[in-house]
Amino acid sequence: MSNQHRRAAFLHEMGLGPIWSQRGTAASQADGAVKDVVVTDIRAMQTTAIADTRPAWVEQVSAAAVPMHAPVTLAASEVTTTSFADIAQMDWAQLKSVVASCTQCGLCKSRTQTVFGVGDQKAKWLFVGEGPGRNEDFQGEPFVGPAGKLLDNMFGAMGLKRGENTYIANIVKCRPTDASKRDRPPAAEEAAACMSYLERQIALIKPTVIVALGKTAAISLLKLDPATPVGKLRGTVHRYADLPLIVTYHPAYLLRNLKDKSKAWADLCLAMQTYADTPSA
Repeated sequence: MSNQHRRAAFLHEMGLGPIWSQRGTAASQADGAVKDVVVTDIRAMQTTAIADTRPAWVEQVSAAAVPMHAPVTLAASEVTTTSFADIAQMDWAQLKSVVASCTQCGLCKSRTQTVFGVGDQKAKWLFVGEGPGRNEDFQGEPFVGPAGKLLDNMFGAMGLKRGENTYIANIVKCRPTDASKRDRPPAAEEAAACMSYLERQIALIKPTVIVALGKTAAISLLKLDPATPVGKLRGTVHRYADLPLIVTYHPAYLLRNLKDKSKAWADLCLAMQTYADTPSA
């Protein structure tokens, strides 16, 4: 079976095929002919033609606004230096216990509870966000607010479902807030203090594809300059260790910038193509 046919079969099984349907000419319409096309060039996915194949979540035009706040840098005295040497040997129960009692950075002082992660511990798909918000801090599960609802819609468009062959985690396990108790992105020191936990989760899950949701997740996993914009990271298959990693916008960003939902769908199409092309999938 050719690669093109294999991709088409995969997307059909995911409930997404055919992804693209050419608009017929007057003559082909008269004959009733329809040609299905599987597009492999990610740049083509980002053209205006993508509007013709958007899933329902892309077309949504009303959503609750989610505020964005500048990150806060911690003072050196707020970060402890406990060794993570043993984390690489922990099983799931041990890791979750250590995270629940973690005091590696100042975020532990204001949390309601840690937000460890949720989903299939042997999932092929790993989605990584930046950190818990108010709803997540209260419920102890990532992506449960308006952004979580959008993420669930994105899963549905991919033929996926929360908890089934998917795992959701964050760069940090405690809610970052500013002086006014509003959500903010985690500081670099906070992300560094928590990264060993996520690295162990990835090692235990052994996913086929990682999707980084937003700038914080992308620059933390790829160890890039914090000034790197998400727009420059999209449309490329990056590598985390030996795993393919796709960068897209955070669902909270998409709620503030509805016009970029079509770009996020293009990113998910690239992720699905990458999954289909991975032998272990």
